[in-house]
Amino acid sequence: MAKRSSKGFYNWSYFLGLVAILIFLNVIGSLVHMKADMTEDQRYSLAPGTKRFLSEEKNFPNRISVKIYLDGDLPADLQSFRNAIEDKLKDFKDLAGNRIEYQFINPNPENAKEDEKRALHTNLYKQGQGILPMDVVYMKDGTQTQMMLWPGAEIAYSSNGIIKETTIQFLPGTQPGKPMNLDNLNETLENALNNLEYNLLSAIRKITQIEKKRIAFLQGHGELKDGETIRARAILAPYFSLTKVNLNDTLSALDGVDGLIIADPKLPFTNKDLYIIDQFVMKGGKLMVFMNELQFIDDSLMARGVTHTMRKNLKIDNMLFDYGIKIHENLVVDAQCGPKIVPYADQTLVPWFFHILATPSTHPITRNLEPVSLEYANELQLINTTGVKLTKILTTSTNANKTGLAPLISLAMPASYGENPKLAENPKDDVNKITLAAIAEGSFQSHFKNRIVGKFADPKLSGFLSQSKVESKIFVVGNGRFLANEYDSMPDGKGGISFRANPFNELKMNRVLAERRIPLFYGNQEFIQNLVDYMMGDNSVLDIRSRQIDIKEIDKEKVKSQGKTLKYLNLFGPVLLILLFGFVMFLIRKMKYTK
Repeated sequence: MAKRSSKGFYNWSYFLGLVAILIFLNVIGSLVHMKADMTEDQRYSLAPGTKRFLSEEKNFPNRISVKIYLDGDLPADLQSFRNAIEDKLKDFKDLAGNRIEYQFINPNPENAKEDEKRALHTNLYKQGQGILPMDVVYMKDGTQTQMMLWPGAEIAYSSNGIIKETTIQFLPGTQPGKPMNLDNLNETLENALNNLEYNLLSAIRKITQIEKKRIAFLQGHGELKDGETIRARAILAPYFSLTKVNLNDTLSALDGVDGLIIADPKLPFTNKDLYIIDQFVMKGGKLMVFMNELQFIDDSLMARGVTHTMRKNLKIDNMLFDYGIKIHENLVVDAQCGPKIVPYADQTLVPWFFHILATPSTHPITRNLEPVSLEYANELQLINTTGVKLTKILTTSTNANKTGLAPLISLAMPASYGENPKLAENPKDDVNKITLAAIAEGSFQSHFKNRIVGKFADPKLSGFLSQSKVESKIFVVGNGRFLANEYDSMPDGKGGISFRANPFNELKMNRVLAERRIPLFYGNQEFIQNLVDYMMGDNSVLDIRSRQIDIKEIDKEKVKSQGKTLKYLNLFGPVLLILLFGFVMFLIRKMKYTK
């Protein structure tokens, strides 16, 4: 009897020990964050640039605090998105260690008083400068329910005794009284998930940046006005120190400038101006040139239906040719194009072949971007140059062609090609693709080497460099207005004029089609961000913006009919499996020792 009791005690001890081990392993598994990403789009893995940035302690030696206000009793879709945020922050913390801490906060706790909730919401909103609320309606247990979310985060960082703060808006805010239906939220959630890693890393970069690189917008040659670059400057300002510069024949005008943007010049450059820019490149400065070789009067085209183009004779194109990129004095046409309203045809929309929707390449600057809108673009030609690497960044589609030099522009052109335009002999042949934007990288030879240009090029006076001192980058696109926005001007109350961008964002969407409720999205805004980041040597976010993650929609009917069953199955299923496994092992051992 004693022997049987001893065996029974042993079997129960074995069973309980096994259960204890499984529980211990489960606890350890919950504490240690390990995973294997088997997805095709690698949605659960951080981009290489993110890993590099977070791993290097010099980027932010102090602790970053992240507070996420998306918690509580959330619908399944939103709970899934909330979990995705937590998973991403766990990945961040795995690399940064104690330099990142985060917490999820329910902005609508049930036990809080109304005045406490109101105070919290007011603090989050910050008069429209903080997190924007989002009202959603959804079905819960057969009843329509409305919930106010605060789908954002507050991030704080302390450096040298100064606390820097910023916010992230994960999902868009809604207007009061206009809630968003949860059933229509899938595309919004998909975009938010695609941008999740980028938004988190960008916010961290923004508040931890100690010294910003200096980028100057060149003035003095009819370049874009301040009002026309409001959006572009707003995009770049959090990460770079932006300024304007007028060369004024001053050799030191670009001293201290890291990057130079020349946007849509209309007046010729003097030799001295070109010399200053050339030596800027020789010293390692990054040059970005957005320009057209031709100009015309759009009002004349709309009034008469036809107009001539005129050469600008800017002279800077000769210098770019020496660097390896030639801009032709023609216009490119492409069947992959935006629309234009023809005034004499009852405001009919026609495909405007001159408005190219440029095809992004696989380069990190443009990979997975929406088409880039370029209207009246010139063809680029890449010239083999010793020591210089040339890369195409934007091209046309295969159904494209080019005009002759300084062509005539006619509104009747689209009609002459019919409904299925063939702009090239074989519209599917890759050889038809025309280069619209390119980048040159390497060691450049000065445009002024072996040229006599005046006393300002005397080595004794100017420290002339005939070859790049360090490697540099030059970007050229045959269009000057791809970054321009429409704007309004108004008195500033001090006797001057202030500018503000038009509420419609032309860098993200086609205005003509948007007014007709036909969305046509552009990648111009992301293109500007990626381009400047790449040119200035910050590649940490390029591979994030270019990722694409698709969300598989949850079966609403199945959730409605089987939701509770699946919930309890997931909750108790693992426990029952462990108990069943232990019981089977117990029976096996009992049978073994009984024999």
